[in-house]
Amino acid sequence: MARFSRLEVLNETINIGVVPVFYNGDLEVAKKIVSACAAGGARVIEFTNRGDNAYRIFSDLVQHFATADPKIILGVGSVLDPATAALYISSGANFIVGPVLNPDVAKVCNRRKVAYSPGCGSASEISEAEELGVEIVKVFPGDAVGGPTFVKAILGPCPWTRIMPTGGVEATQESITAWFKAGVAAVGIGSHLVKKEWVDAGNFEAMTALTGQIIGWIRQARGQGLFLGVEHPGLYPYRGATGKDMAEWYGQVFGFKVVEGNSSFFASGSGAGRIEIMKKGDTDRCHLAVLVSDFDAAIAAVKAKGIEIDESTLVLRPDTKAVYLKQTDPAGNMVHLLWRK
Repeated sequence: MARFSRLEVLNETINIGVVPVFYNGDLEVAKKIVSACAAGGARVIEFTNRGDNAYRIFSDLVQHFATADPKIILGVGSVLDPATAALYISSGANFIVGPVLNPDVAKVCNRRKVAYSPGCGSASEISEAEELGVEIVKVFPGDAVGGPTFVKAILGPCPWTRIMPTGGVEATQESITAWFKAGVAAVGIGSHLVKKEWVDAGNFEAMTALTGQIIGWIRQARGQGLFLGVEHPGLYPYRGATGKDMAEWYGQVFGFKVVEGNSSFFASGSGAGRIEIMKKGDTDRCHLAVLVSDFDAAIAAVKAKGIEIDESTLVLRPDTKAVYLKQTDPAGNMVHLLWRK
């Protein structure tokens, strides 16, 4: 049974913008591929029904990630008939994808409130899919049906249509930008992301980095920022002054409201911005908190630039996520990423 509702799957697919697509007959390798893509920020992942043991491997993946990383949304692709769809739904598929439109598959998915994305190659097929309740239509093969030009042509008379091309989507900024500027809701990427040479070499870090880079390109194409700006500077006690002394000074001089936490004080006024004053430390350097819109994607993006994060500083709470970079800026100031709900 699916762990995620149809609405959750659709919203997350659109929000992230990319769905990695792959098959691998080795369960342990398949786990590493899923983890690598998820670490890069792509949490909706399609496992294709193409190999001899696809069903068994997929079932094991579902069971594994239900506890190992419950945020991951696994679905199945290359589904052609209702019996196969029902089989995978019973094993925990959160969505079903097919290379062709099959009304009987749509009925099975609708009965279980599972998202269905069939492959369509014409305006008539897309219209029929939408009449069957399909929210995101898979355009397949994306390059063969006309590429971004085809998407623009469809969205002209049908602006409500949500399209996800698969096939012909390359893992480059030029390709990603062209598709999203044309108006796609998301893209599916297979071998251009889950590269055979990386899998064979066990280079899953490269896969994570590329996933994060793709999400960054998607946000740029949509006009969305990943790194939103400096949320606050952090000051440290220095030259005998305590953190409390410093916080009280900002409160007295500027009338800032001072809030004490476990390790620091925050001083803020009625406008945007605030100052963090740490309770411990003795340095004239500061730290900067860079606000991000997607925590996982931001981590992947900085890793893609060769900058590692300090796992020992990781903070994961429902309303706040933060982590320091191992590398300081050229002046020696520390930097941490910050996501706030």
